Amino acid sequence: MIVDLAIIGGTGLYDFPGLHKVDKQVVATPYGAASDAIVVGELAGKRVAFLARHASGHSIAPHRINYRANIWTLHHLGARQVLGINAVGGIRADMGPQALVLPDQIIDYTHGRIASFCDADDAKVEHVDFTEPYSADLRRRVLASARQAGMVVVDGGCYGATQGPRLETRAEIARMRRDGCDLVGMTGMPEAVLARELKLEYACLAVVANWAAGCPEGAAAPEISLPEIFAHLDAATARIPALIAALLA
Repeated sequence: MIVDLAIIGGTGLYDFPGLHKVDKQVVATPYGAASDAIVVGELAGKRVAFLARHASGHSIAPHRINYRANIWTLHHLGARQVLGINAVGGIRADMGPQALVLPDQIIDYTHGRIASFCDADDAKVEHVDFTEPYSADLRRRVLASARQAGMVVVDGGCYGATQGPRLETRAEIARMRRDGCDLVGMTGMPEAVLARELKLEYACLAVVANWAAGCPEGAAAPEISLPEIFAHLDAATARIPALIAALLA
């Protein structure tokens, strides 16, 4: 099977509209079960695989996602390009709610997650180059597709990956800002490095759901409201299918 593009949907994106000739694939992996069945279908004449990262009912917390099984399954089904959709909080002033951002760097603050395919008995140890954590070519094509679709996607930024599932304190976000983070999310790692280990092209399309704690800097920090988060996610993710269709054209 050849999959032209695999999409991993984050919070607020549990299915992908517009797919036709749909088939659901459940694959046994050496690492246990993936988050959900992989939905494989056609869009814009291309074969697309979709996986809900948190499962269809948002039942899997960020630190309990089986990232290895997810990435291995997409690779096994023939995907060579993966676009991860990640709900995030905005730190930088131009990354407010409903912004779409294509980060180019990441800092990993997670702990206790199985972060490598090397973490298995008798596995060969490989030290992959992670200087540039996202595929430059896939990022370039996503940005070009966004322009073609008439939408604004912020080019670049540093994603800070935290453990979750709780949101961060104001002091933690202040530290992340000092570290150079522009966004904060809970699912960016180890997904990105596992894709690199399997030599997949991988990019993150971050959907800003809310201002991070204490942001924007210098303004009266708004209270973080879950209903408001999901309203922002609904509005922002509604723009993604048009971007994907342009990417596949």
